[in-house]
Amino acid sequence: MRKYRVIIMGAAGRDFHNFNIYFRDNPKYEVVAFTATQIPYIDDRKYPAELCGKLYPKGIPIYPETEIVNLIKKYEVDEVVFAYSDVSFNYVMTLGAKVNAAGANFKMLGYNQTYIKSKKPVIAVVAARTGCGKSQTSRKVIEILMQMGKKVVAIRHPMPYGNLVKQKVQRFETLEDLKKHKCTIEEMEEYEPHITRGNVIYAGVDYEEIVKQAEKEADIIIWDGGNNDMSFLKADLYITVVDPHRPGHELTYYPGLTNLNLADVIILNKIDSASPENIQKVRENIFKINPSATLIEAASPISLENGTDIKLIKNKKVLVVEDGPTLTHGEMKFGAGILAAKKYGAKEIIDPREYAVGSIKETYKKYPEIGTLLPAMGYADNQIKDLEQTINKTPCDVVIIGTPIDLRRVINIKKPAVRVIYELQEIGRPNLSDILSENFK
Repeated sequence: MRKYRVIIMGAAGRDFHNFNIYFRDNPKYEVVAFTATQIPYIDDRKYPAELCGKLYPKGIPIYPETEIVNLIKKYEVDEVVFAYSDVSFNYVMTLGAKVNAAGANFKMLGYNQTYIKSKKPVIAVVAARTGCGKSQTSRKVIEILMQMGKKVVAIRHPMPYGNLVKQKVQRFETLEDLKKHKCTIEEMEEYEPHITRGNVIYAGVDYEEIVKQAEKEADIIIWDGGNNDMSFLKADLYITVVDPHRPGHELTYYPGLTNLNLADVIILNKIDSASPENIQKVRENIFKINPSATLIEAASPISLENGTDIKLIKNKKVLVVEDGPTLTHGEMKFGAGILAAKKYGAKEIIDPREYAVGSIKETYKKYPEIGTLLPAMGYADNQIKDLEQTINKTPCDVVIIGTPIDLRRVINIKKPAVRVIYELQEIGRPNLSDILSENFK
């Protein structure tokens, strides 16, 4: 009897995880290909044989997602599994219609089919969209647990954009580890804030192995979920962060709505900068979908790094650099950098688009809605160089860095620059301390 032929549509994250957990050693299926999108430079390679198990001695090819219809016909595919995140329902089902018309089934694997059960307690921190404030929530949870005397280890949603075999299990404890693993800017933005606070964080490709390693040094594991994906780990406490700057998205994006349904705790973040109408709309949506979850409202107050004089911004022409994924597939129109420019009285926000070079120019073509902000794209060395050139070509008095890391550490900015800091600030009770102390004594 012929094996069931499958293509997994992904973006170098959930796709590999689904394969490892559900398909890798399953003799009923033959995964004939992966497809890749969202992230640049991740297609036209192989999921290596070293990670594939005994059923795939030659590895599995990875193709651009644009080839999906031809691939279905070429490999006589029975089923296509959708396995990436932070996309609208309309986007997902448009692909579903294309796949069905080409002759294959279309499905998504659920939480119960893909989670890993750890021997240690797990707190999952996820979001409804990229850029909701998930990372700052994870840091807050870890801070509270450490104050409770717990040894906490974070496991981060995958970003394996390089050598997949070498990235099977990655452990980050020092900034030198970022160099050791040849991290992109996107990876550094997620790992560095943990490292600088004295936390260990794991990531990679094979999460069963990652969990085994993390269990050896943790009392509690934090799942620091990327994009708005579901947790890869079975959570004892499931925390979902939502964003009133994008009201309604918590109901219409995949798998953000899944996370909203799964949540034990929902963080309604950024109430200090969103409109009352949008806050109320999101609040009503939360109560409609998951009325039993504990709702915590929070702010994300911004400040400048220690010792920075606000005169560097006031009445100045500024270039604002924001987190790349938040602006691209996260679809945010602004971030902490723009809020800082307004708060501290910038005279003008300079439009960098006419000064963009190379891959940064291509990013603006692909995501024209970004507007007058500069996304900190850095998925490869050439893209980091393009980002550096774009910043230095843009005529401005000062660069406002709204990214989670200090870009000055990885690129040479030849003009004055200031960095924006933002952390989670809960409003009222119950708060995360109440919930964590009750559940993880």
